[in-house]
Amino acid sequence: MQSSVTTQIQALEADLGVPLFDRLGKRVQLTDAGVRLLRYADQVLTLMDEARQAVTGGDEPTGSLTISAPETLCTYRLPQVLHRFRARYPQVRLIFQPNPCMEIRRRVTEGLLDIAFLLDELVQSSSLVVTPLVVEPLVVVAAPDHPLAQADAVHASDLADASFFFTELGCSYRTMFEQALSASGYYPATTFEFWSVEAIKHCVMVGLGVSVLPAMSVATELAQGRLIALPWRDRQLEVVTQVVWHKDKWMSPALRAFLEVTYEVLNPTCTLPTMLEEHAEHASVAHSGEPIELYNALRSPKTATCKR
Repeated sequence: MQSSVTTQIQALEADLGVPLFDRLGKRVQLTDAGVRLLRYADQVLTLMDEARQAVTGGDEPTGSLTISAPETLCTYRLPQVLHRFRARYPQVRLIFQPNPCMEIRRRVTEGLLDIAFLLDELVQSSSLVVTPLVVEPLVVVAAPDHPLAQADAVHASDLADASFFFTELGCSYRTMFEQALSASGYYPATTFEFWSVEAIKHCVMVGLGVSVLPAMSVATELAQGRLIALPWRDRQLEVVTQVVWHKDKWMSPALRAFLEVTYEVLNPTCTLPTMLEEHAEHASVAHSGEPIELYNALRSPKTATCKR
């Protein structure tokens, strides 16, 4: 079997005219050309799966879905979505890949993901279908005994001498907050960078400094009094939980079912938006203004109505 695989690999390398693997003793790893080819191979396999399901699967959700989301959404928004979907459609295989937002956008644009969740400012893209789900306020948090805890208002200048705990470079809400600080001309004297929101929360709770985090990620600690939200008075800070997929992606029964469950859990006041209905009827892309209309509806739920 191994010799047969080796022969096929060698034949493929000869046909392409480039080595696909580096053979280092007993170790084998992809070359740069191999990595590039792998992306196309993944897409080919996905298309084959979609074609097979389109021909034989009918309307029953089956097959697999590859999904990605940043760590914060994996922890605080998606577990209930995944639980409900698995309970309702156990025959669909879910492949879940946590990634930073920048990597997620690249992968979904290249067709390497069936669907993705982003925590960012509202994405506008000619190649993606974007549906905003939840407006997520950001809060500047500190320990209850922090020197700024009793302040009536906190501005960027008040944080100049503070120790600040940031998420990883490229995180959307870190970037937003750094832009607000840059516009004010102030920046914390001491900064720390963590990949884990939970680690940041624990550092802040013991009084090591302050941080800016999505309100959903600190709701329990704020309610229990282990953290406080400082009265930030500079630029309004908020991002959006949004679901995205490639505009040319086939709307399989499994993908449609997953989107329906997502809306049930994260935006129960609305059914699936018009863009999904249009996409299901083979529209190539939703109207460019529709994500903004949905976003405005989420921000003003009392005056705006959801499309049904």
